[in-house]
Amino acid sequence: MSSRMEAGVGPPDAEGAPSATRPTRTTSARDLRTALKAGDAGAVDDGPGRGGGSARGGAPRDGTRNVGSSTADAPTPAPDAFPTALREALGRRGLSLERVSERLRARGIAVSQATLSSWQRGRSQPERARSLRAVEVLEEILELPGGALRSLLGPRRPRGRVAPARGESAALQVLGKDSVVEKALGERFRHFNQATGSLLIHDVVTLGERGTLGNLTTTNVLRASRAGADRALFVLSFDDEQAEPLDIRVTSGRLGEATYLKGLKSLVLEIHFGRELAKLETTVVSYSVDVSPSREPATHYERWSRANLHEYLQQVFFHPDALPSGCRRYFRDQVGSPPRGQRRISMNDSHSTHVLVSRCKPGVHGVAWDFGTPE
Repeated sequence: MSSRMEAGVGPPDAEGAPSATRPTRTTSARDLRTALKAGDAGAVDDGPGRGGGSARGGAPRDGTRNVGSSTADAPTPAPDAFPTALREALGRRGLSLERVSERLRARGIAVSQATLSSWQRGRSQPERARSLRAVEVLEEILELPGGALRSLLGPRRPRGRVAPARGESAALQVLGKDSVVEKALGERFRHFNQATGSLLIHDVVTLGERGTLGNLTTTNVLRASRAGADRALFVLSFDDEQAEPLDIRVTSGRLGEATYLKGLKSLVLEIHFGRELAKLETTVVSYSVDVSPSREPATHYERWSRANLHEYLQQVFFHPDALPSGCRRYFRDQVGSPPRGQRRISMNDSHSTHVLVSRCKPGVHGVAWDFGTPE
């Protein structure tokens, strides 16, 4: 079993002054189970804007302006009118994104939870014929008047795509097309990691007594490429569907979203910085994820990054009752490509091993281990 994670994604990047200190946000196992069942967790917004797609606008917070009105002579809806109305309608009906997706699928319309989440957060809007049909069916599912949601959609965005966005292009080079990360993020992948970039990452991987992944703790130093960054996205993928997140603790930053996509075996985290950053300002995000035991022992852990990192440190702690016969580091140019540059690494008295990479280039950096007979 392995876990793969990107260096950090989402809003504008920053460096310089430290970010404002905020209280630790801890999500209990019970709260997380409730949130994951709902397909979403945490606050929808933490301030005046969001990285990677602003939700700001002049419409009332209740999103009722123009609801049910004719679009023939109606003024252009405010940018946040549609997502606000959709969020509130979902709240009134008490339906999770998973349930809504299932009801749409029962009507012959395939819309993923990730896409629905993107719509309700204002990261994207329905435009294609199939998506607009989905909005009409959504109005029925949410018991809204005909046109209540569709009338709130803004002008159609220019079609055509000459080249991928900078963040998307860089991510595709490492992930390849139709990756799990792209599917997990949905339409948000289009501007994946455009606004923030990681400078330094420290992963601590802890294995249990049966050699299965027990906990992942990550500290990520991010820098904003433009002013206004206030949050970042992270995607954690598992190889074994039995390995699922049990508890999430954010010790630097605030948890805004925790969505586990069981079909993709991936966890999407949105962590808020607590304020908007200035251009080139840095901030630190730290979080810890407890994982349920998988069927088979873990054999490796890898971290992928779309951009150069100043430094990457990975530590792996083994249980005394499940010590490996050997450990090695490796590098992949792309997820799924053959490993190269393999080199054996030692284990210390604390039953741990580590790899430190400075000025590491884009690609996949990993540590693998064997539980068989020593060579």
